[in-house]
Amino acid sequence: MADPIIYGPAYSTYARSVRLALEEKGASYQLKEVDLLSDAQKSADHLARNPFGKVPAFSHGGFTLYETSAILRYIDDVFDGPSLQPSDAHQRARMNQVLSIIDSYAYASFITNIFIPRVIVPMTGGTTDETAVQAEVPKAKTSVRALNELVGSNAYVAGDSLSIADLHLVPVYDYFSQTPEGQALLPSAPNLTRWWSSISTRPSVERTKPSLG
Repeated sequence: MADPIIYGPAYSTYARSVRLALEEKGASYQLKEVDLLSDAQKSADHLARNPFGKVPAFSHGGFTLYETSAILRYIDDVFDGPSLQPSDAHQRARMNQVLSIIDSYAYASFITNIFIPRVIVPMTGGTTDETAVQAEVPKAKTSVRALNELVGSNAYVAGDSLSIADLHLVPVYDYFSQTPEGQALLPSAPNLTRWWSSISTRPSVERTKPSLG
């Protein structure tokens, strides 16, 4: 069967999560760029892949899929390599809880409302709305505190082995840690920073690290 295709930019957090899963499985893949900064996600071609105009979209042997958590589970089910979902019911529930926290709360605070205005807006010639960024800090603090508590003394987010929850969190944490707000909040989360110190050295994380600017 042909290599899977990921449609999305290398700098996308969600596209990076999918790439991380395939890297961890040792599977080859193609990345076809869909540049959000030029509104390529609104093109007719991409809307045919994802009617919501989001990234990534995914194709494998004629099977198409969108929504990152669905893609991650599909990769784990279909490709050889280490399992990325715990067999233990408690750990699997924890994995799903963290996925939901990222999608429902952390991504909006860390990325949409802090990283993008703080890093991407100035990079593209705009001016950061400082009031809006500072208003988001309490929400980001709640996400940091919650994730720190859930990691606890575990080696990984959901327990003693890597799961798709880790791969979902890596890109979001990475970007947030590059902002002044992240640098102020994350030292108060020792479990989370210990997790990052360990996981950031994995070959998959290093190979997928995006370059901005």
